[in-house]
Amino acid sequence: MNALFKALNDTTRREILELLKKGDMTAGEIADEFNFSKPTISHHLDLLRQAGLVESVKQGQFIYYSLNTTVMDEIISWFVQFQSKTKTKK
Repeated sequence: MNALFKALNDTTRREILELLKKGDMTAGEIADEFNFSKPTISHHLDLLRQAGLVESVKQGQFIYYSLNTTVMDEIISWFVQFQSKTKTKK
């Protein structure tokens, strides 16, 4: 869970997630949206992948990145637990 929150703590990584909501993208396509070097974007993508927020699939010479909605569902469920407990205490 720490890797997940670390990944979400960065504005650039959150912006990458927003881009991927529109559909799968290559690392190059993602890098084109930012004023960072490709190695910097690759580092951000690696942290997102390690946190389970994105998945990567190699197709030919390209790696395509997509959102892993399963992890998103787990995060939401985790947060809802706290909301439910807070409401029952009132």
